[in-house]
Amino acid sequence: MNSDRVALGEYVEVDPPSRVVFTWGWEGDGAVPPGSTRVEITLREDGDFTILSLRHTGFTTDGATASHREGWPMYMERLSVAAPGGDPGPDPTATTHP
Repeated sequence: MNSDRVALGEYVEVDPPSRVVFTWGWEGDGAVPPGSTRVEITLREDGDFTILSLRHTGFTTDGATASHREGWPMYMERLSVAAPGGDPGPDPTATTHP
């Protein structure tokens, strides 16, 4: 994955503090163009914790599905470190420029 890619979409539904739905896609990507897929995130309180559920639908190729199936868990893990104020470290997919 190239971190120089730009994800674009629009908010479809915002229901604070428990739900957000938005379209998703990559600028310049024919397989997953901007706004072509849908991401639904729900948050549910569970004692001292919050359960985040993420559903990403609308892919038209198995490759795009597989790529996002691998990417989301990595970024959710990074979010679980960053949300309470931790440092998840550098993005392992980031491209460094001299």
